[in-house]
Amino acid sequence: MQRTRDDLEKKLHDSNTTPMFFPLEFLKAITCDFSTESVLGEGGFGVVYKGVLRSGKVIAVKKLFEIRLKEDTFQNEVRYLMGIKHQKIVQFLGYCAESSWEAIEQPSGSGKFIFGELPKRLLCFEYVCNKSLDNHISDESSGLEWNMRYEIIKGICNGLHFLHEECHMVHLDLKPENILMDSTMIPKIADFGLSRIFGEQQTRIVTDNRAGTWDIWHQNT
Repeated sequence: MQRTRDDLEKKLHDSNTTPMFFPLEFLKAITCDFSTESVLGEGGFGVVYKGVLRSGKVIAVKKLFEIRLKEDTFQNEVRYLMGIKHQKIVQFLGYCAESSWEAIEQPSGSGKFIFGELPKRLLCFEYVCNKSLDNHISDESSGLEWNMRYEIIKGICNGLHFLHEECHMVHLDLKPENILMDSTMIPKIADFGLSRIFGEQQTRIVTDNRAGTWDIWHQNT
């Protein structure tokens, strides 16, 4: 594990490294075993933890909720995320897909346990330090200057144009909470793939520029 961790941390410092697989033990180590002190936030898809490398570099580790999720669906999304790289898109660093056998009390409070295989699915992204856009446009924050607002809007549009034209994809869940701001107030679009994995109805919209059409796909869980 020592050598593996050193190798992984070295790769994470290389800006040209492609997204990779992270062992669960490595992610536990950098998040203090997913401690409450490491929590950055929680959304509809999972909990985000701060992962701190020995060098002090920070990454964001999103631990997806343990729900029934088709393995091929998760794999397809990971493959899709691995091909997306843009200055206005939160950079995808890698993933973890492991399972563990755990004793589960059934029914709850009965004192009777069964062993079940629980999947662990995690996604890792660059850490964007300046919170989400909604924190900067509220009354409490006194708002932003108009020139800054314009630059933020332009940046978001650039990111969306990349998703639409280069990746043939529509975000589906765009809102201020999913726009993260870096230290220089550059906006980065986040959570653009997760809305297609979760929910009672998963919806995926893909554009076909050659035909000039939209393909809308629904999947019931």
